[in-house]
Amino acid sequence: MLDSITFPSDLRKLSKNQLTALCSEIRAFFIENILKNGGHFSANLGVVELTVALHYVYDFSSDKLVWDVGHQAYIHKLLTGRKGEFDSIRKHNGLSGFPKIDESVFDHFGTGHSSTSISAVMGMAEASLLDGKPTKHIAVIGDGSLTGGMAFEALNNLGVSKANVLVVINDNQMGIDPNLGAINTHLGEIEFSQQNLFQNLGLPYSGPLDGHDVVALVDFLEQQKDNKTPHVLHLKTIKGKGYEPAEKAQTDWHSVNYVKINPLQPATNEAKPLKFQDVFGHTLLELAKMDDRVVGITPAMPSGSSMKIMMEAMPHRVFDVGIAEQHAVTFAAGLALQGKRPFCNIYSSFAQRAYDQIIHDVALQKIPVIFCLDRAGMVGADGPTHHGTFDLAFLNAIPNLIILSPMDEHELRNMMYWALDYTKGPVVIRYPRGNGSFIDYQNEIQPFQLGTSRTLTSGNKLAIISIGEIGVEVQQAIELNNLQTEITHVDARCMKPLDSNTFKTLFDSFDKIITIEESCLLGGFGQQLKAMAQDHSYKGDIISLGLPDGFVEHGEIEELRAQYGLDAHSIGLLIRDYGKSARQ
Repeated sequence: MLDSITFPSDLRKLSKNQLTALCSEIRAFFIENILKNGGHFSANLGVVELTVALHYVYDFSSDKLVWDVGHQAYIHKLLTGRKGEFDSIRKHNGLSGFPKIDESVFDHFGTGHSSTSISAVMGMAEASLLDGKPTKHIAVIGDGSLTGGMAFEALNNLGVSKANVLVVINDNQMGIDPNLGAINTHLGEIEFSQQNLFQNLGLPYSGPLDGHDVVALVDFLEQQKDNKTPHVLHLKTIKGKGYEPAEKAQTDWHSVNYVKINPLQPATNEAKPLKFQDVFGHTLLELAKMDDRVVGITPAMPSGSSMKIMMEAMPHRVFDVGIAEQHAVTFAAGLALQGKRPFCNIYSSFAQRAYDQIIHDVALQKIPVIFCLDRAGMVGADGPTHHGTFDLAFLNAIPNLIILSPMDEHELRNMMYWALDYTKGPVVIRYPRGNGSFIDYQNEIQPFQLGTSRTLTSGNKLAIISIGEIGVEVQQAIELNNLQTEITHVDARCMKPLDSNTFKTLFDSFDKIITIEESCLLGGFGQQLKAMAQDHSYKGDIISLGLPDGFVEHGEIEELRAQYGLDAHSIGLLIRDYGKSARQ
């Protein structure tokens, strides 16, 4: 049956009794293709029946559907004209791993971060109400996303609205990791309650229903078609449904890569550097063992951030606050004011959601919170919703904030040890996704001096100043081209404060300077250097490499670096070309 379905209009030609068999076909097609090509896995297996039922009952060429977060929208893509491109998902120039407005008329709102769906569909629904349109508006939101404050802001508003909105709660007791908190407990007990949260907010409630009974879902949705006011449908689902390894290890199978795609591939004994996140996790546990004041905070990313390392050893000193970045930041401030040393780990792109709290609740009051921003720079296949390419620029404007960006994992450890004893205000340490540079991550800790850089090579022709892990590409370019005697390469380390002494010396010594950062150029490190150079009356030329004023699409990090001239090969070509006219 799946071969005959290109668009939802084809799906609606089937009888209701054929849908169960169709769901089995879809699940088999999905498993085969994602195991071959990679992508978000278990979340999509949990919504096969729901997706089929929604597209069978409603016509989303006119009705509206928003998938919260969106990594569970692959089946939706499969049924809406993108089956032929399915093997390109999350690949460079291929389908996005998330809903995307400019990818399909059936993607009504771009998602990638949590807890936005109810607000979005409510806005659409109120517009339809004003225009007298009968459009149905559906938000599919997981129980993990319900921990985000924005979802409750929207539910509070929806409870006094007459908008035509159906909120479908996909309750599988999981985000990426198992869900924690009172909302999770309430959803688990809701069927035994006389009254529940949604009804108390004035929202009619149905459920919990079996989210894997496609016929029952179709029956319910058909009954709801004539309802023109808000309603909540609560479904119980299993993340990874229909693939036993994913059902048993839901966190591990949240997404798949080549390791899982080729389980019979011979294992190699080649030692590799740890991921930056793992170095963070192990180092945090070291610090916590040394200092009883150390606590960890994560907004529902204990595995992704590797804070799970400390969580397993000291569960009482790690706080998973759910998908609630704003709360995480101000909660950390409260801990710090009472003498604790909180390490608040948030992905760079998710820290954008807590900007006001960083300013108002922490920096303004000079509260010594240590922010460890994982996934800084480009992150690869997750694409523009997850690239951490704005943090240097948007954080640099905030007073009282220290901003550090290590080039390697040894520097990360040095900075974490230093930050433990810094109490004059907040510190940001931002580091990338992926592996580090050293087989042995556990270096002997070196004293870190704030506002200082590192000179890695000393040449006499051209100066390069890099910040962050992109400096590794610079070093490779220098070594591959045997330019150690020509290039002075400085690893800035500090975005705020800058190493003004070293940089002013470079202004006096070189008439050509290159700055390199894996972040947006607008408001970024290169512009800061140019402003300092202007104040110093620098007469030479400065070229800044970084990311242009636009959103970076998805693709492997190596592909994206090559596209933007940030790989070792491109940097080497620039050095040779730019250095020809440099003063000796």
